Amino acid sequence: MNGRRYDEPEDEDRGPLSELDIDSDKESFADSAALEPGLGVRDESGQDATPLIASRAGTLNVDTGAVLPGQEQRGRKPGGSSKKVVAWRDLPKKRQLVVITLARLSEPLVQTSLQSYMFYQLQWFDPSLPDSVISSQAGILHASFTAAQFFTAMIWGRVADSTWAGRKTVILIGLLGTLLSCVGYGFSTSFYQALFFRCLGGATNGNVGVMRTMISEIVREKKYQSRAFLILPMTFNIGVIIGPVLGGVLSDPAGSYPDTFGKVDFLLRFPYATPNLVSAMFLCIAMIFCWMFLEETHDALQGKRDFGIMLGRHLTGLFKRRGTSVAYTPLHSRDTSISTLSVEMSPVTPRDSSEGARTPSKKPSSPRRRYTARLPFRRIFTPNVTCTFVAHFFLAFHVGTFNSLWFIFLSTPVYDPAHPDPPGFAPRPPFRFTGGLGLPPRSVGLAMAILGTIGITMQLFLYPRLSSRLGTVRSWRYCLFLFPVAYALAPFLSVVPSTTAPPSQKTGPYIWVAIAGILLIQVTGRTFALPGQTILVNNCTPHPSVLGTVHGLGQSVSSFARTIGPVLCGWFYGLGLNHGLVGGVYWGLAGMAVCGLIASFWVREGNGHEIWLEGDEDEEGDG
Repeated sequence: MNGRRYDEPEDEDRGPLSELDIDSDKESFADSAALEPGLGVRDESGQDATPLIASRAGTLNVDTGAVLPGQEQRGRKPGGSSKKVVAWRDLPKKRQLVVITLARLSEPLVQTSLQSYMFYQLQWFDPSLPDSVISSQAGILHASFTAAQFFTAMIWGRVADSTWAGRKTVILIGLLGTLLSCVGYGFSTSFYQALFFRCLGGATNGNVGVMRTMISEIVREKKYQSRAFLILPMTFNIGVIIGPVLGGVLSDPAGSYPDTFGKVDFLLRFPYATPNLVSAMFLCIAMIFCWMFLEETHDALQGKRDFGIMLGRHLTGLFKRRGTSVAYTPLHSRDTSISTLSVEMSPVTPRDSSEGARTPSKKPSSPRRRYTARLPFRRIFTPNVTCTFVAHFFLAFHVGTFNSLWFIFLSTPVYDPAHPDPPGFAPRPPFRFTGGLGLPPRSVGLAMAILGTIGITMQLFLYPRLSSRLGTVRSWRYCLFLFPVAYALAPFLSVVPSTTAPPSQKTGPYIWVAIAGILLIQVTGRTFALPGQTILVNNCTPHPSVLGTVHGLGQSVSSFARTIGPVLCGWFYGLGLNHGLVGGVYWGLAGMAVCGLIASFWVREGNGHEIWLEGDEDEEGDG
């Protein structure tokens, strides 16, 4: 069957239409054009023989006359995709995707908010420390979150795959842990207190991998993946825009606005509590919405009672009239083409109709499980899974490290020839130079907001079209060429002319044009790399029963890379400042990006079900 590998041969292959009165199973399934579940029976010429048929569930399936997957594949190259671009409005179950978006948005708000003032907060902890030590501490503080995630992400993935917890429980725990760590970090008065709360937030948070799992289970058709998996990185860019601005404006209000807040004792004792309290409020709102409106996607738990969902529906019902009408809702499958549409005609409420969800006419029935057996952990690491994780490591290493170094580099004081640091140093271009840009928190927040604005603009208008034209793997691989260029050019910002003399911060049009140019290159690469990498990790899953585990492993690989990268490169950055070679760490990062580019040539896109076990349901139309 389409070259799939089964662990146990089956005596009989029975599909959803096997209950119909058809003369011969062999004749029915000999050609995929002869019979397609959910679309109707076609004769050998491909013409409609029965436009309406009854499915196993008892609903009415309507043949739209669209091209069948089997026919489409014979006319196209393998792995090709339609040139038609799926619109955002075409995505199924938009309400669930909105809730996931809200949950994801709250976390980058926290992370990017503290990055805009972390350098100055560390100076406030101990003003006697030199810039090189503070740079190393900032790298450790940034990496502590991902270090804790590295040890717990796979565990949270296994918990999300379990039948006693599920995806939703893990997300709620992650939001609660991040909220507590955020409040604790805001009231920290020493480096070690801040380090503890950062580790607490990372240890309790495995949400990124679980959210990716839920999106892949909500949106199973590959034609929607370029849009659906774009939601998380696009949401991250929204957080990158808002978070640094909030952090820069709200941090140290007594020092930034002395006339208004200079005499407020609370703000003098805890100058960095305000942005963290605002972030905690966002996390609390996201947690409440997830509890009341996020539906469980684990196959074994979808029929269980959820008191949060019950409360959410009750509250929604108070503000919405209930009604019943007949509407068409899509029947989703995993690999159907863009031109193929199956619909069922069933009684649905207007709310469910807009969401594309079925509402049975009599009493609800539990969803049919796609699989009954679970793949052993030792069999997860197929060659493609391993190669995908290796490429994922390199990408996470240099992208995460750049994000960590970027705000440190922007905050590092400008090189002052009158008081050189290190003493007696004289710049010798093109490689021997030192110093940063000396930007204050508000300017750092603006520079990081530029990064997010560029990213979300391209993700909305550029990525879906080029990804649809080039395909996931090609667009992902091509963008990897951009990272070495951006990293090689980044340190030269410290020698761009400024309208103010040292040691004042760099100002003027030249520096901002240079910042925007480098960010344009880096963010263009990141725009295609992150959603493409997420799709590849999702589709390399050898069996759907370990989908949450694979995403947990992917998050562990990413967390490990984002842990050692900022710590190691933060130390090298401080070393470069002391020896007049601030660009050395960036050029080393360019070398890591080249390694990731080379590793990408061994990665292929899987189908999410490489290994088949006895009892698996085939949702692609083969029965």
